[in-house]
Amino acid sequence: MTTISLTQSILGLLAGIILIVLLTARFRVHAFFALLLASILTGIILQLPVTDILGSIKSGIGNIMGSLGLLIILGTTLGLILEHSGSTTVLANYVLRRTGTGRSAMAMNIIGYLVGMPIFCDSGFIVLSGLNKALAKRSGIPMIMMASSLATGLYAVHCLMPPHPGITAATGTLHAETGKVILYGLLIAIPASIAGYLWSAFAARHIAADVSNSEETTEAVKQGPSVLMSVLPVAVPVLLIAIRSLSGLETSSPSPLLQSISILGIPEVAIGVGILLALTQLKSNRTHILQEGAEKAAGILVIIGGGGAFGAILAKADIGSHIAQYPSVVALGLLLPFLVTALLKTAQGSSTVAVIAAAAILQPLLPAMGLDSANGRILCVLAMGAGSMMISHTNDAYFWVISKFSGLEIKDMLRVYSTGTVVMGVVSVGLVYLLSLLLA
Repeated sequence: MTTISLTQSILGLLAGIILIVLLTARFRVHAFFALLLASILTGIILQLPVTDILGSIKSGIGNIMGSLGLLIILGTTLGLILEHSGSTTVLANYVLRRTGTGRSAMAMNIIGYLVGMPIFCDSGFIVLSGLNKALAKRSGIPMIMMASSLATGLYAVHCLMPPHPGITAATGTLHAETGKVILYGLLIAIPASIAGYLWSAFAARHIAADVSNSEETTEAVKQGPSVLMSVLPVAVPVLLIAIRSLSGLETSSPSPLLQSISILGIPEVAIGVGILLALTQLKSNRTHILQEGAEKAAGILVIIGGGGAFGAILAKADIGSHIAQYPSVVALGLLLPFLVTALLKTAQGSSTVAVIAAAAILQPLLPAMGLDSANGRILCVLAMGAGSMMISHTNDAYFWVISKFSGLEIKDMLRVYSTGTVVMGVVSVGLVYLLSLLLA
């Protein structure tokens, strides 16, 4: 095959990214078709034969589906079961009883972090928006502060923790250890979530409360699960994954008992255990909810499949080896994956698409960046997760979910929430850097 020049590689990359941005942000084309068309365009610019383009697209989709499909289907299903069983509302009301109405914004931030583990940020915000509006009215806290506090709590884990699609796709592309990405992501998401809350409180301090937004009251669960049974479907999988990852069971040859624990700690198996625990709290409609989980996951999987196709085409461009020739760029280390992902996120709006595209670009650069090790790959994934937070604004669907379900002005959203995502991203990448010192 003819050697592809640096100019040709960069032109193909830029053309693909620009097409994705235009199709998703300007013309509202579904992300899968935007990624698919970008793959074809990039392949043409790289002068690849049609058969190679189609072959790369098929293999890219197949590889990413094989490594991530089951995890995403199970994670999506768990979130839906918790939502339908009332577990998320039980958890929310429990946290509120502990914090009190006067600390409603802080409580909603904590609730967002907890509920956001199994549920995608947009779904979580929609589920909790009625509770959020009722508390804003009762407490007299400005709605923008309440909404931004909840939104940033959900957003922190969405960007940093598998099985959420973007970070999961990056984990698969870079062949990072899923269990440790989950654990470190959860830890980094705590200060990121707190930073989002503190910034929301600071930025909204001069905005008057609007008590006319809603007449809803806090939702009560009359026959919902207990607090313990609401927490277990989330806590047990995290505990199983933690035991496996931190004990080194996955690399040893343990006794039959420890072998069983090791198997249960595989992320897909652990989430499956969470699903079984959550299903015990459903009184009816189990079959319908399982079907809904599979159908909802399908929409996420096609986007990730499109990202896999685009990544496979970009691999043909060998952009990594070209960029590796410039030591000043590679010397940025963890800042490079952060900045690349942040640029893509800000340009086209989707955290998922940004991380998928960034992972495909950066995967060949891991050796040059000094991140071609087990810990290095984990750190690179987390740095991209931090970058995928910046900057959520008017081209982000989540931005509009927050605005519409809270009845907020765009100028207030930009002033409080959008700037808050910048703070969260900077705090997160700083913590990733500190983690890199600990793991060195």
